Amino acid sequence: MTASHTTHKLSWQNRLSQADPTLRVHLLGIGGAGLTPIATVLQESGVIVSGSDTQASARTQALAAQGIRVYPSQAGENLTDLPPDERPDVVLISSAVGADNPERQAAEALGLPVVKRRDFLAVLLAARTVIAVAGTHGKSTTTAMIVHTLHENGIDAGYIIGSDLPGYGNAHNGSTEWFVIEADEYDRMFLGLTPQVSVITNVEWDHPDCYPTEASFQRAFAQFVEQTRPDGIVISCGDDDGAEELRTLAPIQGWWISYGMTADAELRAATPEVAPNGCYRTEILWWGAPLTTLSLCVPGIHNVWNGMAALAAARYCGVSAADAASALSRFAGIARRFEWKGEVNGVTVIDDYAHHPTEVLATLSAARARYGDQRIWAVFQPHTFSRTRQMLHEMATSFAHADRVIVTDIYAAREKDDGTLSAAQLVAASDHPAIQHISGLEEIADYLAESVASGDVVITLGAGTSYRIGEMLLEKLEA
Repeated sequence: MTASHTTHKLSWQNRLSQADPTLRVHLLGIGGAGLTPIATVLQESGVIVSGSDTQASARTQALAAQGIRVYPSQAGENLTDLPPDERPDVVLISSAVGADNPERQAAEALGLPVVKRRDFLAVLLAARTVIAVAGTHGKSTTTAMIVHTLHENGIDAGYIIGSDLPGYGNAHNGSTEWFVIEADEYDRMFLGLTPQVSVITNVEWDHPDCYPTEASFQRAFAQFVEQTRPDGIVISCGDDDGAEELRTLAPIQGWWISYGMTADAELRAATPEVAPNGCYRTEILWWGAPLTTLSLCVPGIHNVWNGMAALAAARYCGVSAADAASALSRFAGIARRFEWKGEVNGVTVIDDYAHHPTEVLATLSAARARYGDQRIWAVFQPHTFSRTRQMLHEMATSFAHADRVIVTDIYAAREKDDGTLSAAQLVAASDHPAIQHISGLEEIADYLAESVASGDVVITLGAGTSYRIGEMLLEKLEA
């Protein structure tokens, strides 16, 4: 028997852990934010990667450019038409792939293992020293800050980020033991991780379609914390009630430190103030003693918290506080997080992924600090019916820092519209003096093109397709 045949008798889990170059992994939903970075890490590790999605996108085109075979539709023939020796050894599916998906059904009929991210990542990262960043808000930015800081200081960590970091992309296998990952709570993905470093940015109830109660959401985070390695560390925000509650819900064997602005935080921002660039600068204390100065070039007080989390994680990896702070001062942000899209005729367009009321409030607060008395237009696309229904009041009151507000139709994402909730109800629930509902994205762009003036700032908000409004607006203003 040849060595190759011996290898093929091993399970896909063993072969993945060994980065077997003959292992075939097929990703169903490869163009999604959750699976695209995994495909890149797999490709860099040397295994054979393929995948499919419902439509072509910039992500699938980028993966194809890396040499990954990407099918432009999800059909059973993608698998059944392959010769038996070219069929995948394991099929990884996104959370959006239901039991009725024809390609998933074909995989199951062929007897191929079908797994979700939670189980797959547990195998993929079993031999790595993992820094996992969890939290309702700020995961992507904090993960990117850690990645940026480590790489700026010569540590080639692997990473998976839920957004693109300019110059780095959203994924890399890395050449060191360290692997930094955005630990997504949706579908309980993060429970497949066993981190050495667990970062908790905050814990505020979200995803009511997955977590029907606040208690179920909190329990999932407690379980995540409990999976921190016994010799590891938890780094959590001491200013967040939900994160602080985990200290009693999830006792651990390792070290637990907090960061924040509260007096008893081990890592404390002592003097946060808006600098001339519209972003924050603050002295950082460690157990009450001066440690370093943190100066950011991304706006918003929330990024002071994110920066402190990154500073703490980098120090655990051996980076000095001064070197970490220096790297963070050069961190310019990530895609769809207060992303500057352009300026035409004095009108500035910003795009942000904010879709939870707390995120919307924080983003608009950052805009007000950055742009002062300039007129701010908030264009909000509610994301999913379940979230909008559960958080209707909070959403309705999250626009205080905007001068004008436009609400689009609700973006259904993975849900279906049963006709019982509309964006007009969100507008009706708000007491903002200048809020309105406009249905279509291009219709909104047309309205804005006719209404904005030089000096205005337009911020598109949402996790769906709202970014297209800003892009269309810029085109119309240029025309």
